Amino acid sequence: MKSKKLLSLLLAAALGISTLLSGCADTAENGGADTENNASQSTEEEAENTERMTAVEIAKDMGIGLNLGNTMEAYEATNCEKSTYTWIPKVGSNTPRDYETCWRAVETTQAVIDGMKAEGFRTVRIPVFWGNMMEDDGTYTINEDYMNRVQEIVDYCVNDDLYVVVNCHHFDEFIIRRNDLEDCKRIFNTLWTQIAEHFKDYGDKLIFEGFNEYLGGQRFDESGVLKDRSDDEAYELTNALNQTFVDAVRATSGNNGDRMLIVSGYWTNIDKTTGDKFIMPTDTADDRLMVSVHYIDNACYWSNSIGNQNWLDYIKDQCDKLKSKFTDNNIPVFVGETTSIYPSSNMAGDSKYSTSSECLEVLLTWATDYGFIPVLWDTNDNAYSRTSFKMKNPADSEVIRKIAEKIANG
Repeated sequence: MKSKKLLSLLLAAALGISTLLSGCADTAENGGADTENNASQSTEEEAENTERMTAVEIAKDMGIGLNLGNTMEAYEATNCEKSTYTWIPKVGSNTPRDYETCWRAVETTQAVIDGMKAEGFRTVRIPVFWGNMMEDDGTYTINEDYMNRVQEIVDYCVNDDLYVVVNCHHFDEFIIRRNDLEDCKRIFNTLWTQIAEHFKDYGDKLIFEGFNEYLGGQRFDESGVLKDRSDDEAYELTNALNQTFVDAVRATSGNNGDRMLIVSGYWTNIDKTTGDKFIMPTDTADDRLMVSVHYIDNACYWSNSIGNQNWLDYIKDQCDKLKSKFTDNNIPVFVGETTSIYPSSNMAGDSKYSTSSECLEVLLTWATDYGFIPVLWDTNDNAYSRTSFKMKNPADSEVIRKIAEKIANG
């Protein structure tokens, strides 16, 4: 304490504040502790402000991610394409585990997440179908047991100091198909208010992603047939629901006023999302929004033209569009789903690369060099084994570690 007071006196003398010298005895007796606490508090606040990461810095720190796919977003989907599918059927005994495993996933454990971290992943995306176990009463109240199970998995990631992204997955599709814009806004405001309230005290490594791929998607008409929206209607829906998501989270208390949020692109399609009609939401927080798109090389994958020069040119074109629209404006790009395995059947006849791992390295290198956050789409026992807790292909493991190290070294 003496050294702190001496330093205060020396600083005061240097600044010519003589009144502090004349009252130092009284301050030491009655107010010294308060003065020190205030100084300490001020220093801590300054340090916090200095250490606050920008959105771009957070994006780099998130590195490469992995999806916990076909797990918490699983639901009884039989006949879901029909308008007569008015609510989500129950599975088994209607417990969180019934839904978590109904698409053949194993139950998620701490060891599953530990293995992801050990492989070099810095981010885990948890897709969630929030409609499971909901009562069909119009309130869209999330079941407490289901919410707590999502929290358990989030906590596995928090325990490993990983970034964890929680979204609304497939349930957004269910709602958008069956409701007009105003009802969609009301329902998603209710949904995200509940989620945000539950996790309001979690730290900055928990990130919310408003939706999955269905913004701008089809709606049932009066005859029960799925119909496309007009381009203008689709963009209106996309922009309005992204704004609803941001507003709902920000309106809650705790750390949600400044939490990083990811807004979803129109169908998460790069061409549509980089169009002029896609508008980022307004936000009360500064520098705390990202945008989500999926599959940088999607068109080449489905046309079986992976690995040739056209593929490389297409990747560059897609990356350049994202850079111009978002990265150049300090809005990080979250590639929430990225191809993890390239089957030989999807390779071009004139492919320059002979293995899936080589193509994976090319794609991840392009994405991370542009500053994007690529998150591999993965399901149980696909690229990553959730029973042996490692990448199944050693060559894929080497790619992940190599690029993760590159990102860490700047």
